[in-house]
Amino acid sequence: MILVYHQHSSERLTYILQVLFQQEYKATNSTEEFLQYRGVKINYSSVPVDTNEIQIIPHEILFEKNISPQIVECFEWQGLQVFFKTNGSIPFDLFAASFYLISRYEEYLPYEKDMYGRYAHTNSVAFQNNFLHLPMVNLWLLELEKICQQKIVDFKLLNSRFCFIPTYDIDIAFRYRYHAVFRNIGGFFKDFITANFESITERALVYSGKSKDPFDVYDWLQEIHSTYQLNPVYFFLMAKKLKGYDRNIATNSLGFKKLIQQITTKNSVGIHPSWQSGEDEKLLGEEIQTLQQVCNNKIKDSRQHYIRLKLPNTYRLLIHNKIASDYSMGYGSINGFRASYTLPFKWFDLEKNESTSLMLYPFCYMDANAFFEEKLTAEEAAISLQAYHDIVKKVNGTFITIYHNHFLTKQPQWLRWRNVYLDFLKNNFLIH
Repeated sequence: MILVYHQHSSERLTYILQVLFQQEYKATNSTEEFLQYRGVKINYSSVPVDTNEIQIIPHEILFEKNISPQIVECFEWQGLQVFFKTNGSIPFDLFAASFYLISRYEEYLPYEKDMYGRYAHTNSVAFQNNFLHLPMVNLWLLELEKICQQKIVDFKLLNSRFCFIPTYDIDIAFRYRYHAVFRNIGGFFKDFITANFESITERALVYSGKSKDPFDVYDWLQEIHSTYQLNPVYFFLMAKKLKGYDRNIATNSLGFKKLIQQITTKNSVGIHPSWQSGEDEKLLGEEIQTLQQVCNNKIKDSRQHYIRLKLPNTYRLLIHNKIASDYSMGYGSINGFRASYTLPFKWFDLEKNESTSLMLYPFCYMDANAFFEEKLTAEEAAISLQAYHDIVKKVNGTFITIYHNHFLTKQPQWLRWRNVYLDFLKNNFLIH
């Protein structure tokens, strides 16, 4: 247990202490209680209190209520990038810097948008200072733990354990089956005109019943989850109208419904809010309701299609629709740690200056980012995937990946990517 002394309290300080230390701390403004405490104690003030304390001198951001541009100048400490420089036992305000990153403070300020109208990762302090690939807040905490152990040798700052959660975005459940007749006919003629004879043959084999739909990898996934004792989460796109970026099977398709029901029996299922729901907010409630009717279950989990995340609007809308957990905290344009943190945490509504009930599960690796955005080969993606796994395991974090069913097919262009994923699971989660 850590005792944290402060002269002034605030919503922001209480929030970040809860995120970083969970239940393993107590806060006080009593110097007498602080002096009498015999465990690890942090003095979060500019005035020394005890000779046996760890002093972190505050930056003003945790005691403000407004949102304003901050001066973020990085420098090195213990081989790590840090900012909000102060004097004390450590040379920066770890609490304020962690709050800045985890609250996504910079996303509430004016910023450049990417081609999809999202917050561009190039704006972020993590990208600009070359630590987007690291769960920097967790690494800071490891260093703080070492300092604590100088006071009490066997002290453990947190009791978190490494956890792997594989997740899947089902944007297009099947390549050919259960699509509207006109789409299949149109697809056939398009393949014919472009001389895509491989697709023509594949389509014919599927519809003749001689081959399984190439995107139907669900039994295979269930088998590997069982083998490696994994608990995945599937996110289904339930767009009522199929247009633009929303191209899944029609939600009234019996085959699509059967698939969802089959997956729901053994796995967690969440909503994948359509692109259109970002333009018309009432659609989200309708999509959740449709998925709940198919599953015959309450839907509590969500991840934005194309990671279309805008703060605070997106998260407020999820809370309004009774979503408890969101898995969108990452970028749809590059792999890495958007919040520089790799454990689940509650969302802080910076505009309202208050903590909320919405739990965020940050991801750091998505197959589509590796392929389309970073333009990695399958072999390069394997190295990247392993590196993210290893750094999350080092900090006892929660490692969340995003895969799409159409990246895991046996089609020639995707077979190596399927094998990369299988090899990764074999190498890291095989139970001997």
